Amino acid sequence: MIPSAPRPDSARAQRHGFVLLPGFSLLALGAATSALDAVNELLQQRCYEALALSLDGHSVRAGCGTLVTVAQGLGSGLGSDQTPGLPPLDGLHIVCDAAPALLPQPVALLEALRHAAKSGALLGGIGTGAALLAAAGVLNGHRATLHWASAQTVAQAHAQVLVSNKVYEIDRGRISCAGATAALDMMLAWLAQRHGERIGQELLAHFGLERLRPADERQRTPPAARAGMGSAKLAEAVALMEANLGEPLPTEDIARLVGVSRRQLERLFKQHLDELPSRYYADLRLSLARRLLQQTSQSILQVGLSSGFSSGSHFSNAYRARFGRTPREERSQRAGAWRQPPATDGPAALPAPEGDPA
Repeated sequence: MIPSAPRPDSARAQRHGFVLLPGFSLLALGAATSALDAVNELLQQRCYEALALSLDGHSVRAGCGTLVTVAQGLGSGLGSDQTPGLPPLDGLHIVCDAAPALLPQPVALLEALRHAAKSGALLGGIGTGAALLAAAGVLNGHRATLHWASAQTVAQAHAQVLVSNKVYEIDRGRISCAGATAALDMMLAWLAQRHGERIGQELLAHFGLERLRPADERQRTPPAARAGMGSAKLAEAVALMEANLGEPLPTEDIARLVGVSRRQLERLFKQHLDELPSRYYADLRLSLARRLLQQTSQSILQVGLSSGFSSGSHFSNAYRARFGRTPREERSQRAGAWRQPPATDGPAALPAPEGDPA
């Protein structure tokens, strides 16, 4: 068992354990831990410490063949008086790339995740790690994501988990991502929430990145994969939408181009995506608009036109309905966050993990 997470006003660095399962992505592990190391450097304080863990304390071989030495094992005698056990952990993350059906589910790991959840620690799933969080029951009622090839399997097996096809998800003390470079996006977004937008921008500069992928960005899946997860006609319809965001096609035209009736197309969307085609299309266009507002200097009118809205009022109303604020408020909020000074109080100023915004 993992000792309870410390009080938020503890002076020590926050400890985050990364449980490595065989075949894990070395790129994803490096991205996640490098983000923690980078924020330490920017704040000139050791706010975070990363510990590599395994199930048995032995080294773990990554998918690329590299053997990685770990600090400690997870399963043997944790929390007993006879063994040191793990130090107090503020975050416990599973790093894995195997398909959910092939994932080991040792009792010690599932119990560690449940105990960490009760103690208020941050729980993360990288690659297909969210599948193990779901198996432990610590994702019920939370949004989560994992690599697109495994998303449908996990969604069917765990109906209480809100599985998405986003690049990453941050939801009330649970973070998850599709793996590889998405691990860096996820950790940078989480750190920006904790330390402010200015630190977030400095982290981007540290890694030489022009932008951070937003939380609402969907994983890019090949058309053949989309067809395997749903239907070939649905995949073709989604591809048409993605290729025509600036000049949206009427639903009737999309149905005609893919060779089905409008009613058949609507049934496909409801069956596989639980949305009407028009709503799904609108979300794609509004997500594009949000990225343009956050990452470009285009005027609000230009952003609206680029996203397929014919008038400023229509764009503003649709944006407010989707995101809870107008395009002008979106841009003002980003500018205001940048002007706020960064936190300098060190670990004592960090909010408790369970208070992370969704």
